[in-house]
Amino acid sequence: MLLTVLAVRAQILEPVTFKTEVKQVSDDRVEVVFTGTIDAGWHVYSTELGDGGPISATFNVDKIQGAEPVGKLKPVGKEISAYDKLFEMQVRYFEKTAQFVQELKLTGGAWQVAGYLEYGACNDENCLPPTQVPFSFEGKADGVSQASASLAEGKAEANPDEEAANVTTSLSAEPDYWKPVVDELNSFGESVAQRDLSWLYVFGMGFVGGLLALFTPCVWPIIPMTVSFFLKRTKDKKKGIRDAFTYGASIIVIYVALGLIITALFGANALNALSTNAIFNIFFCLLLVVFAASFFGAFEITLPSKWSNAVDSKAEQTTGLISIFLMAFTLSLVSFSCTGPIIGFLLVEVSTTGSIVGPAVGMFAFALALALPFTLFALFPSWLKSMPKSGGWMNVIKVVLGFIELAFALKFLSVADLAYGWRILDRETFLSIWIVLFALLGLYLLGKIKFPHDDDNTKVSVPRFFLALASLAFAVYMVPGLWGAPLKAVSAFAPPLQTQDFNLYTNEVHAKFTDYDAGMAYARQQGKPVMLDFTGYGCVNCRKMELSVWTDTKVSDLINNDYVLITLYVDEKTPLPQPVKVMENGKERTLRTVGDKWSYLQRVKFGANAQPFYVLIDNEGNPLNKSYSYDEDIAKYVDFLQTGLNNYQKK
Repeated sequence: MLLTVLAVRAQILEPVTFKTEVKQVSDDRVEVVFTGTIDAGWHVYSTELGDGGPISATFNVDKIQGAEPVGKLKPVGKEISAYDKLFEMQVRYFEKTAQFVQELKLTGGAWQVAGYLEYGACNDENCLPPTQVPFSFEGKADGVSQASASLAEGKAEANPDEEAANVTTSLSAEPDYWKPVVDELNSFGESVAQRDLSWLYVFGMGFVGGLLALFTPCVWPIIPMTVSFFLKRTKDKKKGIRDAFTYGASIIVIYVALGLIITALFGANALNALSTNAIFNIFFCLLLVVFAASFFGAFEITLPSKWSNAVDSKAEQTTGLISIFLMAFTLSLVSFSCTGPIIGFLLVEVSTTGSIVGPAVGMFAFALALALPFTLFALFPSWLKSMPKSGGWMNVIKVVLGFIELAFALKFLSVADLAYGWRILDRETFLSIWIVLFALLGLYLLGKIKFPHDDDNTKVSVPRFFLALASLAFAVYMVPGLWGAPLKAVSAFAPPLQTQDFNLYTNEVHAKFTDYDAGMAYARQQGKPVMLDFTGYGCVNCRKMELSVWTDTKVSDLINNDYVLITLYVDEKTPLPQPVKVMENGKERTLRTVGDKWSYLQRVKFGANAQPFYVLIDNEGNPLNKSYSYDEDIAKYVDFLQTGLNNYQKK
């Protein structure tokens, strides 16, 4: 049965444009060259990434005469290699531009070749289904005479004056199921998608790091001395306060400059690549272990004393703003043994945002927290009398930081372990060590464990007791994870659940159908609404949603009991009984696989082409709520499901 639909581009993402050309390299050799332009934030995967990974670029031939491929499709240009924790493998991809070349040997006389390049593309939130770039070329062995078919593009060039084009296909025996509902879907409002909170997250991390550094023995004792110096160096109290403000501003300038220098030296993309590099993660793991040993009291890490002495003497010889700035620089050098580990960890975490201003934002927040006490105590000098005196409590903070650094060292070691396939730090091993670490931290806070710089005072303060209680409770919380509990609080740090050998956890959501038409027929028979899950085997954020959101009891109950879940894999490689040709946006497309079919359904029915993509429909194919993309907010996802169910019941 024929189905005529409107191709609407409401949510179609087109981040990659490919152009194809053929080049004569010798009398009997030509090259088919695919050159892609990639939008910012997206990347195109390279060739031969292996099974279980993202979609690799492949050269596919439908028809070839008078020629034969030589070797395999070759990636050309600046290829980025990084470890992907979800796929547990090293992947290679291109940013900004990508080029692939396939060499052909001409066997004599006229030649002809037609086929398509297939590639995968993702950004931090979405992945495209396998995308095809068709091509068709012909010529003679003594030189290329023509390149037939217009230069193929991976992004359709639609006429802006045309709102839609007709598409005719024979994919479904139930036309109502395939009928476009883009306008109806849009009437519910914008899709639910994750907001970009990366800068707020970076600022929060930096500020918390600055507060931690503030209460260390390297910084806290300096506050009253510095503020008193500014207030006493001049009889003019206003000038003293102004100098203290200048001192705080100088601290901010110094650390922000450090963040900018780091970015300028390495670049945002290089920092991001480093953060996923196996060797770098091993190095940073060892570095954190060394800093932790220092915090435990094994040894002291300090910068050469002549550096701080030189800056300090220079500050005494100068006057005015330069003198104050040099004093702030002296503080930065003297406090390095306490602030260094915190700053190092902050910069590595910030680098994963890929933002060129990320390190600067993190350092600004860190310096702001560090500088605030100097200006506040200058404004309110009487507060100095009530300021807690230096003592053993500051060493407790250092030791606590040492335990935390050891815990995070395991996170970085885990990345390297997954990259090399050592399998020495599977999920249960990782959790076992974390359980022991946080249990020991709790015992330390209760005074049951002593380190070299701890005093003999056996009294445990009330705040210290509650910290011990929290640490021990966290250790107990992780125990069920040894048997497969998801442990959402540590899912971002622990290795993937797939690395666990022993798993008793069964609260999982599984699709009732992986075929749209069969699932819709079942839903109509049962009188239930449908949840369509457009996903992909190579979709990173699809797996995140399934592990962090679908495992919630409320979510799983709603999906399993109230909906018919139909999961459609847009990268499913099972061939269709026969290729189907369709016209879409004025161009002819060929659907060759089951994945092509589901990707086409998503585009023409819902006007979207990115995954994950969740949409609720009744059993006649009409939407019940706005669509949902990648957002791990469970309350929002429950509301999404419940609203769709309520709208279905109203009908």
